[in-house]
Amino acid sequence: MSEPENHPGAGRRPLWQAPAIQALLLFVLGLIGANVLDVLFQRASLAPLSPLQTSLLHGVIAALLARLRRMAAWWWLILLVFPLAALGVGQLHLPSWVFLAVFLFMLVLFWSTFRSQVPFYPSGQTAWDAVAGLLPEGRPIRFMDIGSGLGGAVLDLSRRRPESEFTGIEIAPLPWLVSRLRAALAGNRCRFVRGDYLLLDFGDYDVVFAYLSPAAMEALWHKARAEMKPGTLLLSYEFHIPGTTPDVVVEPEHGGRVLHGWRM
Repeated sequence: MSEPENHPGAGRRPLWQAPAIQALLLFVLGLIGANVLDVLFQRASLAPLSPLQTSLLHGVIAALLARLRRMAAWWWLILLVFPLAALGVGQLHLPSWVFLAVFLFMLVLFWSTFRSQVPFYPSGQTAWDAVAGLLPEGRPIRFMDIGSGLGGAVLDLSRRRPESEFTGIEIAPLPWLVSRLRAALAGNRCRFVRGDYLLLDFGDYDVVFAYLSPAAMEALWHKARAEMKPGTLLLSYEFHIPGTTPDVVVEPEHGGRVLHGWRM
């Protein structure tokens, strides 16, 4: 393993740099732009825009601004579609508590996604099988799943290797609570903790497994190099770490997401 690198605050950005905050600002600019154009059209003796036309124009302007900002493609789509979706929902005349309930549900599900840039990505049996095939044999190990979601990977691997210690960490309250309940109902001795994986010491684990997002991979790599001990293993499902060469690559037989592994 190379000499540790110190990266204070790796993965932490000022709040205003968070993609969700930038998208919100572009959404507002799109709304302003659409209304300004509507006024200009009327001053040119043209008919005022209908709510549908205004929503379409709003989405197009916001999506174009996101493209100019070089934001990820999914933000373009969200900004393009959201004004139309909001118009459609508004015409349903739903009671206000429905919007509050949806907001609260999304809040406890995704929690700090707007800042961490790590959305909820469930893995699945294919990923768990691939990880199981790479775990060190012949001795108990300590395994950490960072961003463990609903706990599927930790529960599955703990059943296969009962002599070892499997832990998942999740910052969002709802997935963490679900994983705790699943472990309790199954009588599984694995652990789930609620918190930020950036505050963990990776040096306490033999294997660290991540299914995060492209935005988080550089900070993950710096942290792993700084803290993980020689001979330990860093695994990332689907997302490669730019500028590195994995020591292990597991590709599904029929195509699909790839598991990458780096030996420290």
